[in-house]
Amino acid sequence: MGKTRTRPLPPTYSRRVSGASGRVLVVDDSKVIRQLIRVNLELEGFEVVTAADGAECLDLVHRVCPDVITLDVMMPRLDGVQTAARLRADPRTSHLPVAIVSACTPYEVDTGVAAGVDAFLAKPFEPGDLIRMVRRLMHREEPPSVDGRHGAGRAGSPAG
Repeated sequence: MGKTRTRPLPPTYSRRVSGASGRVLVVDDSKVIRQLIRVNLELEGFEVVTAADGAECLDLVHRVCPDVITLDVMMPRLDGVQTAARLRADPRTSHLPVAIVSACTPYEVDTGVAAGVDAFLAKPFEPGDLIRMVRRLMHREEPPSVDGRHGAGRAGSPAG
């Protein structure tokens, strides 16, 4: 008879930090990109849940209660900008920080801002930039506005 293990070994890519930093819902139609983002975030102590498109994101969001959502733009069924708009329209998810992680055109950035997206990260990205963006969104730290003041509101909204 072969040897048996009494406990399964934990995944080698996941370094769980006690008291996870927060939960991130990563939405991208590319399995490779989802895994790349997942690994980078898990190494920093975040709990990560993934979805393959915007429709799956909307199905999962109320069950997983993420602290931050990252969205690709070009996805089947429901793209990232449409998903962001639906998240903003739902009172249960309108407060969630939403970031686009995609190779965006200026038009997609403009429509993303109009849909209520909080941050943008261009692909290909540096892992450190991803971590900094997610941490900033998690803690609602806003970058300085053009005049150097903090708290200018969501990207694209007038300082008030």
